[in-house]
Amino acid sequence: MTGIRALALLALVGLAAALLAHFVALRVLLSDLDAQLDRSLILSSRAVEAEIERFRALPDVAAEDARIKAAVARPADPDAIDTANRYLETVVRHSGAAQLFLLDQTGLAIAASNYAAPDSFVGEVYAFRPYFRQALEAGRGTYFAIGVTTGRPGYFHSVRIPDAGAGPGVLVVKIELEALQGAWQSAEQATAVADRDGVVFLSGAEEWLYRPLAPLATEALVRLASERTYDGVALEQAAPLLADGRLTLAGAGAMRHRLAPLPRENWQLIAAAPLAPVQGAAQLWALGAALLAALLTGIAKIRHQRHELIQLRLRQSAELEARVAERTADLAREVEARRRTEADLRAAQDNLVQSEKMAALGRMSAAIVHEISQPLAAMEATLAAAEIGLPPADAPTAGRIEKARGLVRRMQRTTKHLKSFARPDRGQLDVIDLRDVATNALELVAPRARAVGVAPAFALPPHALPARVGPVRMEQVCVNLLLNALDAVEGRTAGEVRLTLGPGPVLAVSDNGPGIAEADLPRVTEPFFSTKVSGEGLGLGLSISRAIVEEFGGRMDIASRPGAGTTVTVRLPDVAESREAAE
Repeated sequence: MTGIRALALLALVGLAAALLAHFVALRVLLSDLDAQLDRSLILSSRAVEAEIERFRALPDVAAEDARIKAAVARPADPDAIDTANRYLETVVRHSGAAQLFLLDQTGLAIAASNYAAPDSFVGEVYAFRPYFRQALEAGRGTYFAIGVTTGRPGYFHSVRIPDAGAGPGVLVVKIELEALQGAWQSAEQATAVADRDGVVFLSGAEEWLYRPLAPLATEALVRLASERTYDGVALEQAAPLLADGRLTLAGAGAMRHRLAPLPRENWQLIAAAPLAPVQGAAQLWALGAALLAALLTGIAKIRHQRHELIQLRLRQSAELEARVAERTADLAREVEARRRTEADLRAAQDNLVQSEKMAALGRMSAAIVHEISQPLAAMEATLAAAEIGLPPADAPTAGRIEKARGLVRRMQRTTKHLKSFARPDRGQLDVIDLRDVATNALELVAPRARAVGVAPAFALPPHALPARVGPVRMEQVCVNLLLNALDAVEGRTAGEVRLTLGPGPVLAVSDNGPGIAEADLPRVTEPFFSTKVSGEGLGLGLSISRAIVEEFGGRMDIASRPGAGTTVTVRLPDVAESREAAE
C-alpha cells in the first residue's frame, strides 16, 4: 500500500509541476510573441508610410507643369491633350509610380500615362470615386480601391488643379503596393492592412485578402458598392477573419495577432504569428518540469524513508525513557495529592477559625446591645424629664437637650443593627435623600476629623438623590468609609479626604493615603482583616459596610494603588428598580 501511495504522490506532483510549468511558460512565451508582433507592426507601418510618402508629392509637382495646366484649360485641344499624355508617361517612367492621370471637372479622364495601352484610363469617368470628390471639395484626396479599368488594386492620391477657364481639374497618382505584399508573403509572420471599414486589402496571406475583420454593416456594403471600391469582390459573402475573436491561416492553424492603427490613412495594420510553436515549447517546458518534479519527489521519498527509520529507532528509545518517566510521574502525583490534601485540611481549619470568629462577633454584639440598651433608655428618659422641667424661656438649654436626645436615639438605632451579627434581619427600607445621610455622617466624624487635622471635602449636590435604603445603616456605611479614609491620611502633611455624591445613586469616599497593596485588595472586605498597625483596628468596618450595601441590592468597589490613595465607591440601585425588587 505504501508503494502505491508513493507512485500516486509522484504522479500527482509531476502533474501539478507540468500544469504550473505549462501555464508559466505559455504566459512568458506569449508575452515574447506579443513583443515580436508589436515590433513587426512598427516596422510594417513605417514601410507602408514610406511607400506612400515616395509618391505623395508627385501630383503636386506635376500639377504645376504648364502642359498639365494647358490640358485643363483646353480639354478639347488634341495637341494640348497629347502633350499632357506624353508628359504623364515620362513622369511615371522616371518616378516608378503605377499610373498618373488627369480628370476634368466632371470626372472624365482626359489624359493618362497609359494613354496608349489597351486598358487606358482616357475616356473613363471616375466621378464616383471618393478621391475625385475629396479633391474638388478639399483640394486633395486619398483612397484605396481595385481599379475598375485595370482590375489591379492601388492607392490613389489626388490634387485639385485651379480653374483656368474650362473648370478645375484633378490630377491623380496611383500607387501599387505589390512590392510590400511580396515581401510580406516571404516573412515568417503574417502581415495585413485593413481599410477604415475593416476590409483587408493588402496582405501577405492571400486567403485574407478582401475579407472583413468583422461582419460589415449594410450601410458600409452599400457605400463600398456605390464607390466600386472592391469591384468584382462579393464582400457580403466573405467570411469575417475575426468572427470568433481568433485568427487562422491555412497550414499554420490558430494565430496570435496584434492590431495597430495607421491614423493618417485611417487604416488598421495586422501582424500575426502561428501559435503552434509557442504551444509546443510550452509543452516541452511542462514535460521537463514534470520529469524534474518526479526526480526530486523520488529523492525526497528516499530521504523520508531513511528519516522514518531513524525516527523509529529514536521512538523505541524514547518509549523506554517514557516508561521510567511515567513511573516517576506517578510518584510525583502521589506526593502532590498528599500536598493538596494537607492544604485542604489547613484551609478547612482556617474556615473553622473564621466561623468561630464570626460567631464570637455575634455573641459580642449581642452582649454589647444587652449591656448598653438599658443605660441608653435611662438617658433618654432623664433627658426627656429635664426638657419638660425647663422654663419656656430657656430655649438654648432646650436645644442642647434635644440634640443630646437625638444622639441617644441614634445610638439606640445603631445598637439595634448590631444584632444583625447574632440574628440576621433585613429590616425596613425607606426612600431617603442620600444628601441627608452624607451630612449626618460628616457631623458624626467631625471630632475625628479635627483630631486628624483634615476637613473632608464635600460639595452638596443641588438636587435630591433618592435612594431606597435603611437610613441608619446607610449612615453607618458612610461613617465607616470616612473613618477609614481619615485613618489613612493621619500623620500626612497634606492629607485629603473627599466625599462625593452622584446620580445613580453613587456615593464615593477617596483619600490620598498610602493606598493598599495589590495582593491585599481581594481580602480587605474579609472580617478581621486589617492593613492598620496591629491593635489599631478590628478589621470589621469594610466587611460590615459591604454586607449592608449588598443587603440594599447595591455593590461596593474598591480601587487603590500603593502611594496613590484609595477610592471606595458605593453604587445603589435606582429607586424604581429597588422598589420592583422589593415587591
